Amino acid sequence: MTPASIAMNRFGYGYAARDPAPADPRRHLFAQFDAFDPAPPTIAARVNTRERTGEMLALLRRLRQDTRALTAASEGAAPMAQSMADSMGPENPRAAALAGLPPEYREKLIEARRVLADDIGVRVNLAVSSPAPMIERLVHFWANHFSVSVGKPGTQFEVGPHEFAAIRPHVLGRFADMLKAAVLHPAMLLYLDQFQSIGPNAPFAQARARRGGDTPERPRGLNENLAREVLELHTLGVDGGYTQADVTEFARALTGWTVPGIGRVGRFAAEQPGGAAFVALVHEPGARQVLGRSYPAGEAAQALAILDDLAAHPATARHVATKFARHFAGDTPPPALVARLEADFLRTGGDLASLTRTLVEAPEAWTQKPVKFRTPFEWLVAALRLTGAQALPAQRIVGALTQLGQLPWAAPSPAGYEDNAASWAGPDALVRRVELAERLVRNAPQDDVVVRAEAAFPGALGETTLAQLKRAESGQQAIALLLVSPEMMRR
Repeated sequence: MTPASIAMNRFGYGYAARDPAPADPRRHLFAQFDAFDPAPPTIAARVNTRERTGEMLALLRRLRQDTRALTAASEGAAPMAQSMADSMGPENPRAAALAGLPPEYREKLIEARRVLADDIGVRVNLAVSSPAPMIERLVHFWANHFSVSVGKPGTQFEVGPHEFAAIRPHVLGRFADMLKAAVLHPAMLLYLDQFQSIGPNAPFAQARARRGGDTPERPRGLNENLAREVLELHTLGVDGGYTQADVTEFARALTGWTVPGIGRVGRFAAEQPGGAAFVALVHEPGARQVLGRSYPAGEAAQALAILDDLAAHPATARHVATKFARHFAGDTPPPALVARLEADFLRTGGDLASLTRTLVEAPEAWTQKPVKFRTPFEWLVAALRLTGAQALPAQRIVGALTQLGQLPWAAPSPAGYEDNAASWAGPDALVRRVELAERLVRNAPQDDVVVRAEAAFPGALGETTLAQLKRAESGQQAIALLLVSPEMMRR
């Protein structure tokens, strides 16, 4: 690969029709810092669906009185990604389950599916048309780092805003700010059940105990999911030196952080930046000790202080640097690049713009051999940019990504989607790309395919691929061959 091809394909999302090859690849990438719009019109115009979350959860609480209806609701709601995929076919196997639901809940599920599809469409179309594809890639990298997934009721209304409001504004800012915005966003609080966590000695828990306590149908107590994933996935890493006692203490500090407008204690909620709420009545009182540091009682501020310290921890710098290097410089990232990024993170206090500049300036990121296999999402965005597609309907985008196996905000675990070739380079996965490529090129311009290929991979188009393109029976076949060529699969 040449530097120009690396700048477009390894750092960005590939060639866009009519874009010239960058004469100065590094300057081309740095110029995208100013070209990136964190709140483009398609996001700014998005209707606020926050109230829908509370409405759905309120409906579910009413359904708990009807076991049969609740079972049907679970079948109809999860997994949401599969439900969405099924609904696009000529026959919808979920229709029977939906038909068995109370009308108001069925309508809410259908609305949730539509909102989710629209947000996925916004995400992809932004990446396809963006003049700053490297920064869009950064958005998607960090969104996967702070992965939230649909499937639980209400998350369908929140996962898009999580990326749009908690990730995009901070992608060139401070890691500590992104950390707090991402893990305390309603999407994460729902996904990891934080909204159900109650301090054992909180005023609300004490009052419940005096009234007879919890029932088997309505258990309450401390939930450690969010605390554990923040330590293991978002900051320190699995070998970051924390203990179970740290997890429990951090979970106690997080109690009170919840989603606005839900539950009986919702009327006592104080709004917080980013859309979350804090209910002091369910917060575990007292001081905390996490990773050897003491934190005085401080209600909402207690968790914020811990998150700030986690963001500045040396283990976090190492964990973030390793993932960052792996995404751009190979499944087994060069140790020198990891060390370079780690040092920058520590020196700047987690300045993500500086971290990105250090990456772009690092020679290890510019090795000529392709170092990464494109994930399905990356491949689709690159294919759409190359074929000149614009503003595709949301349902078509969802159908394509479902076929490829990487629907946004539907990762199988809080760890997000895997970022290595072993997860995406299997024979079945490649066949799905070939099948989709044949459909993508039907309406694409079919003239000057060789010229377009040379522009997409300047100085890096292999002789074998070039020969195949020239021997193609038609322009449509040539474009399809280009979309599944080695140059297109790897970056």
